[in-house]
Amino acid sequence: MRFLVATFCVFFLLSANGRAIEPAAALDVWPGAAPGEKGDIGAEQLAPDRGGKPVARLMNVSRPTVSVYKPAAESDTGAAVVICPGGGYNILAMDLEGTEVAEWLNSIGATGIVLKYRVPRRKDLEKHEAPLQDAQRAVSLVRSKAAEWKIDPERIGILGFSAGGHLAATASTNFDRRHYEPIDEVDKVSCRPDFAVLVYPAYLLVEKSSQLAAEIRVGEKTPPIFFAHAGDDGISAENSIAMFLAMKKAGVPGELHVYASGGHGFGLRPSDNPCSTWPARCEAWMRSRGLLGKKTP
Repeated sequence: MRFLVATFCVFFLLSANGRAIEPAAALDVWPGAAPGEKGDIGAEQLAPDRGGKPVARLMNVSRPTVSVYKPAAESDTGAAVVICPGGGYNILAMDLEGTEVAEWLNSIGATGIVLKYRVPRRKDLEKHEAPLQDAQRAVSLVRSKAAEWKIDPERIGILGFSAGGHLAATASTNFDRRHYEPIDEVDKVSCRPDFAVLVYPAYLLVEKSSQLAAEIRVGEKTPPIFFAHAGDDGISAENSIAMFLAMKKAGVPGELHVYASGGHGFGLRPSDNPCSTWPARCEAWMRSRGLLGKKTP
């Protein structure tokens, strides 16, 4: 079993062999307070264990950060992925949909960058507004650090689960509209992800409709996207299907997997459900697109 300890807002992972995995770098997304923050959010902390599946649920994030997990130098392909944990825009599932994902990405030669974005939902703002600001800034920040972190600035993706999948989808379709006023040189760097992975994404549809939500602005410049969803998910696979079809209409390549079973929130943890094969399918898709080939940044 893996355990996580939150120390100074950074998560440290114990791998299957018990070795502590620390981020190669961890830094604030914003140089000062995040846009619009009023200091009225409670102290950042892990939510009490509520039984069932063990998940580290982080609450009350007002200071967004990125934590960079690097693969072994000999297997590093130069690809990098910003990871957006899910949690309904109320908490962040920091291990199940964060550090465990970084460990998997490291195993296939990619840098995993866990984004700790703002939750819970801010009063008087759209549910995704503050998180989208954090995600846009994070992609630009990562690209601005490409040389320092030895990553390819043209192979920076974004991956999200559930609400984090909605965030990744929104970041992938709104890169032409920053949702905050630029503040420094970092904001002159593109915030467009080069590819995206959406795992059981939520909120992509207008409620009780098959129409994409207004913020999911699929167009010809939308990056290629891999989708994974379970057919028996309470958050309908129609979310993924509708966006995939919109991409097809726009001429944007994508790959869609709707598995027979798996429910919601399966992450990468193995099970008897067919959804457990999505990481292998995603790796194959990434390789087919040349995202995991060796390349000097």
